[in-house]
Amino acid sequence: MWARIGLLGFGGPAGQIALMHRELVEQRRWISESRFLHALNYCMLLPGPEAQQLAVYIGWLMHRTWGGVVAGILFVLPGALVLALLSWLYVRFDTVPVVAALFFGLKAAVLAIVLEAVLRIGRRALKTRLLVAMAAAAFVAIYAFHVAFPWIVFGAAAVGLCVHRWLPRWLPVAQVEAGAGDMHYVIDRQLVHGDATHTQPALKRSLRTVLRCVVLWFTPVAVAVWWLGPAHVVSQEGLFFSKAAVVTFGGAYAVLAYVAQRAVEDFGWLRPGAMIDGLALAETTPGPLILVLQFVGFVAAYHHPGTLDPLVAALLGAALTTWVTFVPSFLFIFVGAPYIESMRQRRDLHAALSAITAAVVGVILNLALWFALHTVFSDIALLAWGPLELEVPVWNSLEPGAALLAMAAMLAMLRFKLRLGWTLLASASLGTIYWWLRNG
Repeated sequence: MWARIGLLGFGGPAGQIALMHRELVEQRRWISESRFLHALNYCMLLPGPEAQQLAVYIGWLMHRTWGGVVAGILFVLPGALVLALLSWLYVRFDTVPVVAALFFGLKAAVLAIVLEAVLRIGRRALKTRLLVAMAAAAFVAIYAFHVAFPWIVFGAAAVGLCVHRWLPRWLPVAQVEAGAGDMHYVIDRQLVHGDATHTQPALKRSLRTVLRCVVLWFTPVAVAVWWLGPAHVVSQEGLFFSKAAVVTFGGAYAVLAYVAQRAVEDFGWLRPGAMIDGLALAETTPGPLILVLQFVGFVAAYHHPGTLDPLVAALLGAALTTWVTFVPSFLFIFVGAPYIESMRQRRDLHAALSAITAAVVGVILNLALWFALHTVFSDIALLAWGPLELEVPVWNSLEPGAALLAMAAMLAMLRFKLRLGWTLLASASLGTIYWWLRNG
């Protein structure tokens, strides 16, 4: 299941969260809506790839540590392997037109998945007028004013706590115990009637987990420094991306400017256009968008191999970059999740998380709008008016094929309930045919 989600996880965090909600909550009924959103709220607070962290969290809830390890690895592995192949094609041929053709249609189908998720999650999470207003405010803040995502989350939590204190009727009634409906979900039933000791905080276990994860995190970096020397590009990548892993609040787009400045201007690893090429490849492959860092590690080491064979250096650089980018996610979940789970019955926390959930709906709507603009239009303009900066489409750049495919995918999924795999296959096939006819 996790490998399937990893393989079909197109569309960045919005698409991946939508896919997990559809598969795990709606269809397979592994986890209830309330637990899914509770876990998502915590992952949204963390640096790094929130969708992968959510997969680790749910895997951990279901099968303890090894469940989280397997879920997190399989969520990333398909995209990492695909991007490694595309990175090699990129450094060899500098362009990969067949990839653009194949994923043209997939983007349209992912747009349908994302919009469906916004409607479905919003309908269930926005239970009061206050929460609807908070979702709208979060959308405006991040879309129009480019407020950093952590500030939106912390602001929403503060509003939730204040409303809980003085106007509790404006928030939904807290359901601190598992309801009868939740017992129809595998994880909720398992945690109530089975052994749930791993969800209870334990200081000694937390300290052991921190020690093990830190050792796993930095051992490959230390080996690279010892073997190749601290000046080698692979060693520098291990150190640099270890630092980036703990400051990447807001996902791949938030860290892109930071990485681009350091990789292009300070280190001289890449030419300026290569970062945009890497993001384009990451957007058209499954898995977290932050895998763009793997592309940077691959290309930088390929062009600066030192005494190593260029391809060997590139694979080492990509592997080490991916390792130090994702290992911290396991640390954050395995250490923090038991404490988050232990606080599910606190009514003040429920109020804060309800407000955060509303803000997250607004953020996902912003991601959906961004994805829609860049899927259906080939050119986007930036309108600036004082503190406002709005991305708007250039209407004569409308891509009719993408628009028609997106509408067809939405109709197939929402009206005719076509399964996700068939929708993606049909969209990819039709999109490939259209792309070659248009560009051939």
